[in-house]
Amino acid sequence: MSARVLVVDDVPANVKLLEARLSAEYFDVVTANCGTQALEIAERAECDIILLDVMMPDMDGFEVCRRLKANPKTHFVPVVMVTALDHPSDRVRGLEAGADDFLTKPVSDVVLIARVRSLTRLKMMTDELRMRAITSLEIGVQAPERDAIADQGKGGRVLLVDDRPSSYERLAPVLATEHTVDVEPNPADAVFHAAEGNYDLLIVSLGLENFDGLRLCSQARSLERTRNVPILAISDADNNSRLLRGLEIGVNDYLLRPVDKNELLARARTQIRKRRYTDHLRDNVQNSIEMAITDALTGLHNRRYMETHVNALAEQATTRGKPLALMILDIDFFKAINDTYGHDAGDDVLREFAVRIRKSIRGIDLACRYGGEEFVIVMPETDLHVAGMVADRLRRSVAGETFAIEKGARRIDVTVSIGISSLEGKSEAVADVMKRADQSLYRAKHDGRNRVVATPSPFAQPSNGAPQMRSAR
Repeated sequence: MSARVLVVDDVPANVKLLEARLSAEYFDVVTANCGTQALEIAERAECDIILLDVMMPDMDGFEVCRRLKANPKTHFVPVVMVTALDHPSDRVRGLEAGADDFLTKPVSDVVLIARVRSLTRLKMMTDELRMRAITSLEIGVQAPERDAIADQGKGGRVLLVDDRPSSYERLAPVLATEHTVDVEPNPADAVFHAAEGNYDLLIVSLGLENFDGLRLCSQARSLERTRNVPILAISDADNNSRLLRGLEIGVNDYLLRPVDKNELLARARTQIRKRRYTDHLRDNVQNSIEMAITDALTGLHNRRYMETHVNALAEQATTRGKPLALMILDIDFFKAINDTYGHDAGDDVLREFAVRIRKSIRGIDLACRYGGEEFVIVMPETDLHVAGMVADRLRRSVAGETFAIEKGARRIDVTVSIGISSLEGKSEAVADVMKRADQSLYRAKHDGRNRVVATPSPFAQPSNGAPQMRSAR
């Protein structure tokens, strides 16, 4: 794993020791001897994880961590405090400052490397989401860092998997002071419970009586619905090997028994904050995708999506030997609507026109706004005759009921002209089908508008049911 680790310590011997340990595992190591220097390096995005000493002369580690987590540019960088302080209150203070973990010196090489690997792996997954969402600000989707900084990590849904009453009866009430908690004493049902419960955090005891807690964690990571739910493992102090194995298979954090109540709450808050942050990133990615392929005014797909997707539909039709119909629709005298009533009225007409399109087509049909007042509908497994009937039904629904404009204060008549063509199961270019539909639309406009004109494919078989030109009412 290629990752850059920032080691922050004012004692050169400690820096050299950590640098040697990490370099031996092929990590790239950078160093800082004070908090100010560490903040500058992190600000320049020159590290993937920070190992931070607490006791430093210019600024203690708690304050450095708070500043890192308060800065949107460095908020997502994992911080591990490595210190001689070993009191539970020190760990809680570090976690509340935003640290992802708190390791007490002397730190086992195995524990240190396992924790660094685990956190850098999660950091890289988050970085990938952030890279995908990097254009969100440009297209109007708010970046989640500000919300993440303000989030207290409370009010989450927690599933506690523990089959020892003496344990869960002590832990559940503590967690319930800040979260909604469900207890699952039957490990065999835990994964199904987790998949159905939409939880923000799974807390799993690794000391289950008749079930392997690590297998449960592995199953949770393998299921789509629980893959991204953070897992907090609870382990006995003498169970290091299993705990390290847990970090390798995707456990996010751990607690050692006897469990300190404040530390339990602090670690739960940290994991829930992270879950919400990554969920926001995923939502931003999804929103970005939807905005990239959707027309903002009408809610239909845009031309970019249609031009990509129509080729796949045509290929599918050719492979299966099925017909495919395509229609181009153009609102009649739309420029006159804008000139007479204003562009807001034109937008009202476009929105309502899109609604009537949706009501007239099937779920498998592809409808898009092609540009301006022009729309395209692609209908898989539909021949020219059926497409003609659908088009005329849509034409009648447009002409038969006036359109509301000016917030309903006025209603106006609107009509539409439609040109249709088809791909009849042959290896014909989609561009040719589009061209015929466009020619049909031109004829509909030229012959008086408010009508449907269909042009058969040159490959189509003659049929008594061939569509005729449909004239206005």
